[in-house]
Amino acid sequence: MSEQEAQEYLEEQQQGEQSDQNGEMGDDQGDDPDDTLIKDGINNNNVEDGEKQPGEVPDGAGGPEQSLGEDVSLSGEIKQVESDQALANEDEVWDVQESDIQEEKPSRPSSNNSTGRAPSSQDRPATDVSPNALNLSWSFGINRHVPAINMTEPQRRAVLYVCGITAVLYDLDKHTQRLLQGHSNNISCTCVSYDKRWIATADRGPGSMVIIWDSYTGTPVQTIFDAHSNVGVAAMDMTPDAKYIVSLSAATQPQNIAIWDWTVNGESPVVRADLPSSKDLHTYVTFDPEDVSQVVSNSVSQVVFYEWTGESIKYIAPELTDQDFNRAVGSYSQSMFCSGSTRALTATSLGNVVVWDNIRPKHGSPVTKRTPKKKAFKLVRLQEKGITVLTATDRYIVSGDILGHVRFYDQQLTLLNWYSDFDVGPLNSVSFEYKPSFTPEAKVDSRYPSDATIKAKSFVTRDYIISTTAAQIAHVISDGSHVTMILNEHASAIHGLVAHPNEPWIAVGSYSGLLQVWNYEEKSLIVSRKFSRGNMIRCITFDPKGCYLGVGFTNGSVQILDAITLEDECPEPFRYSRDAVTHCAFSHDSLWFATADADFCVTVYEASSVDPEQPWTYLGKYRAHYKPIRSILFGVALDSDLPRLLSLGEDRSLVEYDLKRSAVDDLKVLATERIEQSAVPQCMTWYPPVTKEQFYLTANDQFKFKLYNTTTTMCRHTFLSPTYGTPLQKIEVLPTADVVRDKRYMAYITTDKVGLNMLPLDGNPHNSMASIAHPSGVTNLVCSNDGRYIFTTGGTDATTLMWQVNVIALEAGSKLGGDGLIPFYGLLEGGRDGEHFRELENYFYYAQIRSQGVDTTEMRAISDTIPISEVPYVMRAMGHYSSEQEVEDMINEVKFSRYVDTGEYVNKIALGDLIRLYVNHRPAFGLNTAQLSHAFEVLGLSDGDEAPSIDRGELLDLLQTKGEHMTDSDLTEYITTLLGLNPEGGSSELGSYEIEGSTNLIEEFLPDRINAEHFLDDILGFGLMSEDSREIEAQ
Repeated sequence: MSEQEAQEYLEEQQQGEQSDQNGEMGDDQGDDPDDTLIKDGINNNNVEDGEKQPGEVPDGAGGPEQSLGEDVSLSGEIKQVESDQALANEDEVWDVQESDIQEEKPSRPSSNNSTGRAPSSQDRPATDVSPNALNLSWSFGINRHVPAINMTEPQRRAVLYVCGITAVLYDLDKHTQRLLQGHSNNISCTCVSYDKRWIATADRGPGSMVIIWDSYTGTPVQTIFDAHSNVGVAAMDMTPDAKYIVSLSAATQPQNIAIWDWTVNGESPVVRADLPSSKDLHTYVTFDPEDVSQVVSNSVSQVVFYEWTGESIKYIAPELTDQDFNRAVGSYSQSMFCSGSTRALTATSLGNVVVWDNIRPKHGSPVTKRTPKKKAFKLVRLQEKGITVLTATDRYIVSGDILGHVRFYDQQLTLLNWYSDFDVGPLNSVSFEYKPSFTPEAKVDSRYPSDATIKAKSFVTRDYIISTTAAQIAHVISDGSHVTMILNEHASAIHGLVAHPNEPWIAVGSYSGLLQVWNYEEKSLIVSRKFSRGNMIRCITFDPKGCYLGVGFTNGSVQILDAITLEDECPEPFRYSRDAVTHCAFSHDSLWFATADADFCVTVYEASSVDPEQPWTYLGKYRAHYKPIRSILFGVALDSDLPRLLSLGEDRSLVEYDLKRSAVDDLKVLATERIEQSAVPQCMTWYPPVTKEQFYLTANDQFKFKLYNTTTTMCRHTFLSPTYGTPLQKIEVLPTADVVRDKRYMAYITTDKVGLNMLPLDGNPHNSMASIAHPSGVTNLVCSNDGRYIFTTGGTDATTLMWQVNVIALEAGSKLGGDGLIPFYGLLEGGRDGEHFRELENYFYYAQIRSQGVDTTEMRAISDTIPISEVPYVMRAMGHYSSEQEVEDMINEVKFSRYVDTGEYVNKIALGDLIRLYVNHRPAFGLNTAQLSHAFEVLGLSDGDEAPSIDRGELLDLLQTKGEHMTDSDLTEYITTLLGLNPEGGSSELGSYEIEGSTNLIEEFLPDRINAEHFLDDILGFGLMSEDSREIEAQ
């Protein structure tokens, strides 16, 4: 299928979907100190400045005569945004006309840029087809470790903050988000130009990037790949004119600094140098806004001043100890340069400010030019509590502290005004608006507070935004000291996530004890509740009717709440678990509630109508697993309305509980089935009715989907699951209006990705896709009740992402992958024309000869099928060494494939079906000899430097008695055949085997002790594997 055909298919499907929806498609949102340690760092790259046109990417190394870019913290009275005005209209978009974008497009587009813009809307018109099956449409939460930046300027009121791998530009007036996507690691720092036009974001980790964005269009204009190899960026800053960026690497030993002229060269820095040795990582860096050749950075224990000119950089790390001023200094937090002088300031955790200035010569006049040769001249105690923010605005020096207070000082550090009534956490940013026309004069009708001087003049400042390490962002209007909370989010890891069964709501719970219910269509907070200290939310769920909300905590307690008010339904929490409650679920009739905990127990609660004060009662508890429970599910019994309760654990056991016969303190188990041999199940769900047969669907750690009959628990199908790095951790079938007729899809998460898969399953890799969601780990996944959205939580990144589902793009990708057997040919090494396929084809036809007798002289029947009894021999010949249980699963899969439809067994299999069977059942990544080597390390003994080995008799006993049972004759035949002591093929080819004398042969040819290498090379015959292939496999 050509790309043109795929595009036509996309447009046809999009138009069809629009027709089904009567032409109505709702947008989700808009686009959305001493002179020791002096060192030179030389860079051999010659960089010449290019000419720039007006309105293009800025040029010029010198900073304009402007004060330091405003970044500080606040204080005052906080007013919560009313829910009816918060994030109300999802159809509003950023007020940027196309003509404006064309006139102000950047002069230098990003070369070799692999990043892209965020999806612009939820349901696009047919002329704007999204190529992605999952499009990020909204982000709930904030990375509290990255300070927020005020992006307000004359054309907009906005704030920039970080959510995981995405930078969010949030419009305060229109309540829209512009999502800046392009990073594959969590963003570690941001900075902006003085005029708020240019944004730079950076991450830390392998494959890190620095991306510069046009804030008006959300377009990436430059990408710096691997600015600091393999470690990423810990801190950075941008000159006021946006021409240069300074970055610090995110690793010590040694940490280095780099300065980039990003408008000219995005591949090499102008200069790079290693920092002086320090036990702590430098986490803050800034330019002198009046002389960009001066830079200062600091860690908690060291301050370094730099001067760079051309391709060289010099620095000095002045020393300061508690003995220098006979006073404790504290840990450094942030540094800044003073306006109109050679001084610099550094704030500390003890409320001090260190005043640095040029080292004065012993003879002659003082040095008046800016230089990095500085020393500490004063230690000023500004306040009692630690200072976390130090910045400047206009003629003021501004500080923010751990109590959420903001103070304003003049250049002599005289206190002018302070705000101490804000009920917020420790500040990490105070960021001021950009307003060229601003004048510090109060109008007649203004309500600016009075300053702290005797004259009590009106204290006039720009409006500003503060952010805290408690995941809060607030907007301060200086005229009247009016404060509005913009965000008040989760400050700890999020694990609890659930979608309402009927309304467009999601509930989010975190380890901070905060439980929020959001309207995800209006992007408004409906209700929230903060639980007392120690109640960390681990899991939550709505009942099918949407009346109750069950909550499980890490301390083992369980509470059932009213879904609307979040008030307790029961007077006291249930405390029957001795460890964290990890899973919870309601039955389909809302009469049963079950939990699973980290103590491997399942606990059941029952709805009661006897006592209205106690609507829920404890039924019983049972430890049916000896390893962590991965899933707990309620279902409905076949041909009845009775609930079924099942749990699946890492012990490979699927347990069903007998609710009907259970009594108080007596929860009974109906059945326990071991559903895996070696693989560890990761998750489970009910397979939708896309077939006549009812199934449980599981995913295991060997990248396999498995379907089990809900009545017999027979494994009926095995399919290759998506192989995007790590096994699937959770799967959810997308809801739909017509569960029988509608095309069905399934969402899933891996360790760091979220994806979609088409149903019914068949193992076709083109039927699935995945996107990076949370590099630090995805902890939960839910689907909206209409199947239009998927929500994921990121655990430690404390964010919840909302993904719009575009099944048309998924279908198009499947079509591009080919029809029929074409996708499965691609899974064979070399494809349809490769040696692997020819080998499989040859074995297929040889199996026909075997089935008719190798030595027969009768006329042979030529057929396009082989008996299913030949399947295991073909599989093993192709290198898939199936266990007897796996052989049985394969044969049953073929044998019962048409039984539900026709009532007849299938006894033969065609080549195409055999290819599908082989691709789906074989190991996803081939043979793994590292597992066998690990087994010898565990079971064997090591003598000095020798590799671990196992006694011959003990090894033979383990092979015979552990795992699948083998008789003496079976073991003897297999070992002698592998050693080449029998005719090729053994009894499977010859029909008989002579066991006499075989035991002596084994003792003769097998050494007394066997190590992993000998077992692999000499017994299994893997000695043909090259050393290179083993190294690749080990990696």
